[in-house]
Amino acid sequence: MSFRLSAALILLVCLPAFSNEKARFIDSLLRKMTVEEKAGQLTQYSADMEKTGPQIYDGYEAEIVKGRVGSIFNAYTPEYTRRLQKLAVERSRLKIPLIFGYDVIHGHRTIFPIPLGESASWDLHAIEQSARIAATEASADGVHWTFAPMVDISRDPRWGRVSEGAGEDPYLGSKIAAARVRGFQTKNLASESSVLATVKHFAAYGAPEGGRDYNVVDMSDVRLFEDYLPPYEAAIREGAGSVMTAFNEIAGVPSTSNRWLLTDLLRGLWKFAGFVVTDYTAVQELVQHGVAANDREAARLGFTAGADMSMQDGLFGAHLPELIKERTVSMERLDQAVRRVLEAKYDLGLFKDPYRGASESKANGVLLAKAHREKARDIARRSIVLLKNEKNVLPLDRRATIAVIGPMAKNQRDLIGNWSAAGDYKKTVSLYQGLTEALGSGEKVLYARGSNILEDRKLISFLNEHLGAIEVDERAPAEMIEEAVEVARRSDVVVLALGESQGMSGEAASRTRLRLPENQLDLLRALKKTGRPIVLVLMNGRPLVLETESLLSDAVLETWFLGTEAGRAIADVLLGDYNPSGKLTMSFPAHEGQIPIYYSMTKTGRPATSTGSNKYVSRYLDAPNEPLYPFGWGLSYTSFEYSDPRLSEKTLRMRDGETLSVIFTLTNTGRFSGEETAQLYVRDVSASMTRPLKQLRGFKKVYLNPGESREVEMRITLDDLKFFNRELKRIAEPGEFEVMVGGNSNDLKTASFWLIKK
Repeated sequence: MSFRLSAALILLVCLPAFSNEKARFIDSLLRKMTVEEKAGQLTQYSADMEKTGPQIYDGYEAEIVKGRVGSIFNAYTPEYTRRLQKLAVERSRLKIPLIFGYDVIHGHRTIFPIPLGESASWDLHAIEQSARIAATEASADGVHWTFAPMVDISRDPRWGRVSEGAGEDPYLGSKIAAARVRGFQTKNLASESSVLATVKHFAAYGAPEGGRDYNVVDMSDVRLFEDYLPPYEAAIREGAGSVMTAFNEIAGVPSTSNRWLLTDLLRGLWKFAGFVVTDYTAVQELVQHGVAANDREAARLGFTAGADMSMQDGLFGAHLPELIKERTVSMERLDQAVRRVLEAKYDLGLFKDPYRGASESKANGVLLAKAHREKARDIARRSIVLLKNEKNVLPLDRRATIAVIGPMAKNQRDLIGNWSAAGDYKKTVSLYQGLTEALGSGEKVLYARGSNILEDRKLISFLNEHLGAIEVDERAPAEMIEEAVEVARRSDVVVLALGESQGMSGEAASRTRLRLPENQLDLLRALKKTGRPIVLVLMNGRPLVLETESLLSDAVLETWFLGTEAGRAIADVLLGDYNPSGKLTMSFPAHEGQIPIYYSMTKTGRPATSTGSNKYVSRYLDAPNEPLYPFGWGLSYTSFEYSDPRLSEKTLRMRDGETLSVIFTLTNTGRFSGEETAQLYVRDVSASMTRPLKQLRGFKKVYLNPGESREVEMRITLDDLKFFNRELKRIAEPGEFEVMVGGNSNDLKTASFWLIKK
């Protein structure tokens, strides 16, 4: 018998035994628990550590000892979590350990690019690695459970939380969602370096009306299933242990009280076996939604819909015992929810080791470790997107005198973005530092601030009340611009670092005007008059409207909020030590009035196929239909040429397992070695329902030396051609399909084939 076969048999034998052991353990525990203790396991409170430090509230201590708290979030460090855990496992009646949750969104102490930026790498291995490092650091720091990945698809950059997602496309979003789950949880959740993943926000939180956070969502069932649900399902199929409800409603039903969503779909259709946690005070907010008359009714609605744990509002703990007593909620449902939470704690190994090996010595060995920072630098470089490079201004000549100008040039706080967990911005490498390290400080790298991020003092004050940390130079704007112009004139090239404060994107940061603040544009206009080449380095958390900025700049580099190693990564790209390879995962509009804008729109009955004189087509009078920079866009210091695609067959049979190969030659026609993300799109030419003009169905990263060519093959399966029909059945229909390959969603070469019946 081979080793592989014998190992597989051992696994098959051991799995039921392990499962039975877990079931017996939890059954025994449930029999001992009072209703109040059961409700306590479904209650989560915040430690508010970021605001108050590692203190234990008197009320929390008493509740933990009584067994009326199952989870604490915003608590970390081995010392602090041990203090809290001891209350549960040494002083409570049943010694049930707490589970510690935290928003480890894009790194813990070592901060990686914001998820939207990281998605621009199109590098699933790198994305999985960043989640793995984040889990390693967080678990060593006492954290068991992360509220990530956020997998919400969004086509509206007014919504600030696009920074936390993977952009506009459900195919790519699904691949990235699964990669993050693998990185966080690994194959062994009991490993001390794994953390439980949470898929959020369920569901369709990325489509709020008006792009306004927490607002209502309304869409057809077909669009929900086709465009918004796939990444959640992909993360769940990958084994994510928990799901978080969304703040929004869908078609008049808030997600937290939506039984169809949390039970029929999630449990019934998708067979999800983990537990559902609400978002912050989401149960209580059912009263504000107007579907519950009071907190007690809100608790009943959320719990019977399928939510298992309430975050922060405490309503499950406060009201479930009385709802059980009056038989409004069944004991069976209560035991079901408690079992799910206890199973997660069991799978994490908390009953065997409530502290999971967290210690100061272990934490000191992994937090901000050199290898982690090196990986953060590499992933940050991969996430940078070169939007424009006129006359090959980039890469910079190392012999040149470089003026580094702008409010983001020496900025550290904003570079780690929001939801930066336990990251210490003082450990962050600024752009100025990155360039001076690479070139030496001397007279090669000059500096001027040039402007503040904002001059709107009311907005600055408001953002700073909410941890904005915006620093203001009190000099007059004209004085700062004058200094910057003088510095620019002493240089050969200007590297201009502009963008948003991290508080201007993310949660509760919706914006109607997606342009750089006017005072930053004033600086750009003044520098343009010096005649020096301008390399615009953008630092922001969402797609911006960049029509003016692109016209005035010779090169534009989208760097997002890149994290701890931001400055070194940007310097690597500016100086040509790394050839940029990032590609946009969200379209950049030419104007806010185009929003929502995305590559996979369906064709109307009156498409604007040209800029001709016909007024009666689907077009704007004052702007193009197309985005300024489309999905998949990203330049390189070299150039790539695609051949026409060849197909292995002219037909594909409607039979599972059948594949069709798409083959093309990719050639590096430039002077630099570089990596290209080749993209494959398909279009259903004629169907029973209107279909998108194109849909991403594959991508491959290819590294080529100058002059090198490589034959690239991607495959199309029957599953790639399926869609949800009016009855919400996922089907494929026979007919003609177009296949498109290229370096972005606009510049494509086409072939066609037919899908035929068996």
